[in-house]
Amino acid sequence: MSIVYDCSTDHGREAGVGAATAAAQGGHLVVIPTDTVYGLGCDAFDQAAVAALLSAKGRGRDMPTPVLVGSWATVEGLTAAVTDQAWQLIHAFWPGPLSLVLPVAPSLAWDLGETRGTVMVRMPLHPVALQVLGKVGPMAVSSANRSGQPPARTAAEAKEQLGDSVAVYLESGSAPLGEPSTILDLSSGAPKVLREGALSAERIAEVLGVPAL
Repeated sequence: MSIVYDCSTDHGREAGVGAATAAAQGGHLVVIPTDTVYGLGCDAFDQAAVAALLSAKGRGRDMPTPVLVGSWATVEGLTAAVTDQAWQLIHAFWPGPLSLVLPVAPSLAWDLGETRGTVMVRMPLHPVALQVLGKVGPMAVSSANRSGQPPARTAAEAKEQLGDSVAVYLESGSAPLGEPSTILDLSSGAPKVLREGALSAERIAEVLGVPAL
């Protein structure tokens, strides 16, 4: 049975963050608000929970789950190397709507799907998400919708699609940006935009000092 917490009040937010933290630490799925769209998440190091996340979305292992972090420093423990370009972009756009694909640290005991030696990582600009991430640690988080359906902009929209596959829903009103993050691949060679979302490729190119991406 799913429980929805209204995070618009201090009491509701405290109760909701506590419940979502306990659920994620217990191997269950949670829906949390982010700055882009609502996210379906779990402990990134719980392989059974990640498998349940992919199943809830109706997604195969060929589309691995991104990871959300609660601080800049966390990315260093998840990746094989954080390049100067990556740090430029982290300082410019995190927390915010930029997902970076980086070489994964080979020692990590996790299974996010067929990642081909990479990890997609982002720090969201949303106080509720950051609270949960601060308590749980890195979370595997994908958009809170069934594969092929529109991303959820509220917890209610997410619940319509995901139902009781999720233990805890945190409702915090409409997602501020309402569109997915921009994905930039820095895993090998020149930076490559894999998806242009809430952050324009022009702004990224400006920070990197390149004419275009």
